[in-house]
Amino acid sequence: MDKKLKLHFYSGTGTVTGANFLLENSDVRILVDCGLTQGQRFESENDPNRRPFPYDPKDIDYLFITHAHIDHIGRVPKLVKDGFSGKIISTPTTREISAVMLDDAASINEEESRKNNLVPLYEKKDVEGALSIWETLNYHTEMKLNDDFSVILKDAGHILGSAMICLTERESGNKIVFTGDLGNTPTPLMKDTEDITDANYLIMESTYGDRNHESKDLRLSKLKEVLTTIIQRKGTLLIPVFSLEKTQVLLHEMNHLIEGGEIPQVPVFFDSPLGIRLTDIYAKQFKNFNEKVQARILAGDDIFDFPKLIRTYSKLESKQIYKVPGPKVIIASSGMSSGGRIIWHEKEYLPDPKNAILFIGFQALGTIGRAIEEGSREVKIEGERVPVKAQIFTVSGYSSHKDSDGLVDFVSKSAPTLKKVFTVMGEPKATMFLAQRLRDNLNVEAVHPREGQIVELE
Repeated sequence: MDKKLKLHFYSGTGTVTGANFLLENSDVRILVDCGLTQGQRFESENDPNRRPFPYDPKDIDYLFITHAHIDHIGRVPKLVKDGFSGKIISTPTTREISAVMLDDAASINEEESRKNNLVPLYEKKDVEGALSIWETLNYHTEMKLNDDFSVILKDAGHILGSAMICLTERESGNKIVFTGDLGNTPTPLMKDTEDITDANYLIMESTYGDRNHESKDLRLSKLKEVLTTIIQRKGTLLIPVFSLEKTQVLLHEMNHLIEGGEIPQVPVFFDSPLGIRLTDIYAKQFKNFNEKVQARILAGDDIFDFPKLIRTYSKLESKQIYKVPGPKVIIASSGMSSGGRIIWHEKEYLPDPKNAILFIGFQALGTIGRAIEEGSREVKIEGERVPVKAQIFTVSGYSSHKDSDGLVDFVSKSAPTLKKVFTVMGEPKATMFLAQRLRDNLNVEAVHPREGQIVELE
């Protein structure tokens, strides 16, 4: 029987989002992640997320989830809707967060599809179907998949519950590691990314493969500087955030600045129902934080709260924010301005030079956020042309991804055993640059696969 091991790159190559990789031999088919290609809002039949899967979901035995960001889980309910009935496996925390993320994604999907007379990509019943076959596996607990493969999960240090999928092929002893997204260690909240020292094949992210982040100290000082500037001129500061991780880190650092008296207390509107739900999960899961943060929480500090933080739940509350005079801060999703409540506020506040917008996360090509960040003087939001006169700030140090140096250092731990590295989950420039750095600096074979490519592993 043909036991050749094949690796398929179905999505997540040449782009930062849409992770979807398949490892198979004649006996087992293992999918890793099934994410949305972001920057879309389910508005068109041409949305790449609507395309049929390039494999038959009924033939997949296992789906491993690295973490709960929507670009890694966003098509899981569609996979189930289209016939997948195998096992979905992740850490317990990833399953808990994914339930919230997918419930929200289904609501947005159904609403946007109705507006555009389209059949929804999936519905809440499909989310429930996915959760019914979703099992959990703790870090460092070995699981035998069949006679060919076993797997353990290691902490990626990216967000709560994030894991690297470490597969071992029993006959050859080959260790194949899918990194998912790797944390920007050390981080304010998460434990450090665990070392991988014996991988033979790495399928690794490269979001920041071509550049390095600002230091953590510089990041905090720039946040303080931006807040102080806008407060002094009585403007409004918009901060588009990803509801998961970026939001919690930002609240944690604003807690430090405000309760420490480093900036004045002004109204800060936390305008993201999803972000609020996820922050409540983070607060309950504090034992998964690093030791320093755990000590602060046990000493009585609510690290996600501070004076004049106002949580807004309903759409009516959100739209009433404009009645509050500046200075004020509005924290709202989505992080790339591709939907969510932030776009309401951008229409209101971007035309006024007294105001500002602060980007603290990656802005994908084709998104409103990317256009604003790159200096467009006008953007189109919900069919309306909106002039951009507000001041634009970017603080890159808030990334929850490793930068170029961090990625190279991570790979160096396995350099003696590596047969090949595949750089994925990055824009082409970043992916190619990282592969070249790995070849030059570590003398390891590194390639940047194209979408649809199939590679036979030794």
